[in-house]
Amino acid sequence: MKTSRWIAALYIGPAVLVMAAACLYPVLSAFQLAGYDWSMGTPWASAQWVGWDNVVQAFGNPRVWNSLLTTLLFAAVCVTAEMLLGIALALALEKPVKGMSFFRTLFILPMMIAPIAVGLTWRYIFDAQFGLANAVLKLLGLSAQTWLADPQLAFMAIVIADIWQWTPFVFIMMIAALAGVDHSVIEAARIDGASWWQQTLWVKLPMVMHVIAITLMMRLIDAFRVLEVIYVLTFGGPGDSTEILALHIYKTAFVGQQLGVAAAISILLLVVVTALSLGALRLSNPMKGEPQ
Repeated sequence: MKTSRWIAALYIGPAVLVMAAACLYPVLSAFQLAGYDWSMGTPWASAQWVGWDNVVQAFGNPRVWNSLLTTLLFAAVCVTAEMLLGIALALALEKPVKGMSFFRTLFILPMMIAPIAVGLTWRYIFDAQFGLANAVLKLLGLSAQTWLADPQLAFMAIVIADIWQWTPFVFIMMIAALAGVDHSVIEAARIDGASWWQQTLWVKLPMVMHVIAITLMMRLIDAFRVLEVIYVLTFGGPGDSTEILALHIYKTAFVGQQLGVAAAISILLLVVVTALSLGALRLSNPMKGEPQ
């Protein structure tokens, strides 16, 4: 038994070490860089140790906390809408009906488009003069809007773009989970007189709850690190109304050339995402409550 464990460790060990190095090196580099004042393009030997100055400057900047609040609101709205829409679509399209495979493929397409292309597409849609959004409003007899020049409308625009692109991910995860549900349990509930809503709420969804929680965790992590779509669509504007934390880190590092401060802010982002991920993992553990 011990020999087989050593053989398994011998085979798995190198892959684990490579993955650990790939994951830990950027994190350790961020902690190191947070303590130095270093300009990009200069030798690392020219970097000056500044201790906690970068951390104090980062955490004392109101824009950092505004960006964090914007990120939390963005993640909450987008992930909630994506989970509800993705689960609803999966429940609606789980049965093999003629032509349903076409609709499944159609729903997946937005997720396959490059984020830069998504940002450009929605930028043209929300264009104040020639955009499709204002064209539709005019057909309905409503006044045109300056979507990307108004803080509330610009935030709505980035939310709509994210929901459009990533609801298919939730849909795929839920379709796969529902396909693995034991239909004998569903049939037993139906025979006992349960309606479709009762079967869904009290039988189907509880049986795939671990998949829902894992999907929720993955979407939360993605929502906190989204960058390209917002970069192209609004660049954080107008003002800083759509400046999420990842975009603020980018601006601090590559526009302001404050790499140490950007590294300190990235540590804050890491802590927030780690806390949310651990919480989601506690909910998603399918072995929870079972004897070890």
